[in-house]
Amino acid sequence: MDVILTGDRPTGKLHLGHYVGSLKRRVEMQNSGKYEKIYIMIADAQALTDNADDINKVRNNISEVALDYLSCGLNPEKSTIFIQSQIPELCELSFYYMNLVTVSRLQRNPTVKNEIQMRGFKQSIPVGFFTYPISQAADITAFKANLVPVGEDQLPMIEQTREIVRSFNTLYDGVLVEPTAVLPENSTCSRLPGLDGAAKMSKSLGNCIYLSDSSNDIKKKIQSMFTDPTHLRVEDPGHTENNPVFIYLDAFCRDEHFAAFLPSYKNLEEMKEHYRRGGLGDGTVKKFLNEILQSELKPIREKREMLSGDLGQVFAMLKKGSEHAREIAAQTLDEVKSAMGINYYKGNGFCKR
Repeated sequence: MDVILTGDRPTGKLHLGHYVGSLKRRVEMQNSGKYEKIYIMIADAQALTDNADDINKVRNNISEVALDYLSCGLNPEKSTIFIQSQIPELCELSFYYMNLVTVSRLQRNPTVKNEIQMRGFKQSIPVGFFTYPISQAADITAFKANLVPVGEDQLPMIEQTREIVRSFNTLYDGVLVEPTAVLPENSTCSRLPGLDGAAKMSKSLGNCIYLSDSSNDIKKKIQSMFTDPTHLRVEDPGHTENNPVFIYLDAFCRDEHFAAFLPSYKNLEEMKEHYRRGGLGDGTVKKFLNEILQSELKPIREKREMLSGDLGQVFAMLKKGSEHAREIAAQTLDEVKSAMGINYYKGNGFCKR
């Protein structure tokens, strides 16, 4: 059966982009019973590669991410949830993999180039950040994950892992598993735009709806959303393409929502057609979106509030998950060192390959 590895950097609470892009599907995968193991990593070590001067930001957000995971339905009895830094074997695997990758290959990685540009590093690139594709390869291969759910922007990272696996298995014994990327089934969910119309919902841009937002905050944020700038009056024809409100409806709306909240339409396409020809105001559309998101996020928020009252239990879950994850990573590391012929003292004497 298949093994999945996925995770998030703990640099803040998770938002709707995380929810539709990965979290919701992780829960579905977890509950499907189709997978042998699901590993979900809180990637604090990776987050430190560009937050080394603000370690409290990373430390404090570990519990926030864990709360979001649990409140969305991830179950530690079905999925292993762990903290990356608590698995030192990942660092050792990264060290060995570094010998299989050239600097020029890392420089050509489109995801790395985009992230470096986005963060404005220029020539002052932290080495840890520059080499995080190698670290990611260690994360994936340590658990022998053959499926890695990602967005399209992360495909170059998975390809880099595949190259490392092929290089290792060619040079040494074939003990590593080559992963395959799993893209979102709904293309709308691959990258939810920000409330301001920016290409991506981002914590740093402040254009997010967080899973932990209050009902009033959600309503206010939806009311402030960017729509079609040419749709100035209700009677004006409007554009639904590249319109954030309708992109959110594409991601969240189901036919039954109309029966519950807006019975004058049968489905989303009928509503879109009215907006395109004119006569449907942004206020009505935003009110409908608010009803949908409130119904979706209310149970998540309520469960999160309940779990927040017992953080000790949350950290006990993370500790248990990390201990199990370390056992698995240690087994893989032992196989890797044996394949390389550097497990010198295994057995009763000096071990020759």
